[in-house]
Amino acid sequence: MTIRTDVVPAGFDGERLDRFVSALSELSRSVASRLVKAGDVLVDGAPATTPSSRVAEGQRVEITMPVELDPNPRPDPSIEIIVVYEDDDVIVIDKPAGLVVHPGAGNRDGTLVNGLVARYPELAGIGEIHRPGIVHRLDRGTSGLLVVARTAAAYDDLVAQMSAHEPTRIYEALSWGLLETDAGTIDAPIGRSVRHPTRNTVTKSGRAAVTHYQVCGRYELPKPVTLIRCELETGRTHQIRVHLRAIGHPVVGDREYDGGRPGLDPGRPFLHAEELRFRHPVTGDEVVATSPRPADLEACLALLS
Repeated sequence: MTIRTDVVPAGFDGERLDRFVSALSELSRSVASRLVKAGDVLVDGAPATTPSSRVAEGQRVEITMPVELDPNPRPDPSIEIIVVYEDDDVIVIDKPAGLVVHPGAGNRDGTLVNGLVARYPELAGIGEIHRPGIVHRLDRGTSGLLVVARTAAAYDDLVAQMSAHEPTRIYEALSWGLLETDAGTIDAPIGRSVRHPTRNTVTKSGRAAVTHYQVCGRYELPKPVTLIRCELETGRTHQIRVHLRAIGHPVVGDREYDGGRPGLDPGRPFLHAEELRFRHPVTGDEVVATSPRPADLEACLALLS
């Protein structure tokens, strides 16, 4: 049996309990609702059996996960893993687009984590049970660099670095339209969308989120687009995608955030984690990793003029 526990953040204050359970557990709303009704969800230690009840910031929510979704990730040596850097404490992976990082509802197998535990069995028990060693994530459609901890000490240190916004994470993105300024900062809080629970949005009740960007090129044909480099100061879910949509320049190919438009379609969001810098959790040295632009994004850029 696995218990998932979290404290309700400010961005979820006043949210329905079943929606918060769904977001925390990565289960569907219907499954989350059944868990609540069955008494498998505790709020501040007491069973909460009404899915429509509201949670408040600071409350502690405990979820007893369904048995069928409980097992540790199953090793799968068939999943290709591109290692950019590796030592006894950390691994840096170059994740291809289309690969889910860790198991969840509807994705029990075939994830990066399934491949990792096959290649590095010592990851079992490090961090969260369903995503051992994983310190941060990339969306399924996003390619690029991801750091994984190989020891419990490295995991704790890297998680602390991420919480303190120490690592440098730079992404390349292609956005719709021509950005007027050559560089700028998007400082807008991000939280769960009430209208679309699977998406995030800019909202006053969200968590602080800051993205710095710099224009690398502007193109008029076949459609006006801008190539930019984005540096994350914070690391909210879908942060770059949400922020660029909020300023009217969604990521090309990002159908979830209004970036799926005719005239230019790379087949997935044009978003690539190209550079990662962090302090080694043991030696203290700076680790620098870079990832070349994938072939599918290169092909998309070749169409521009």
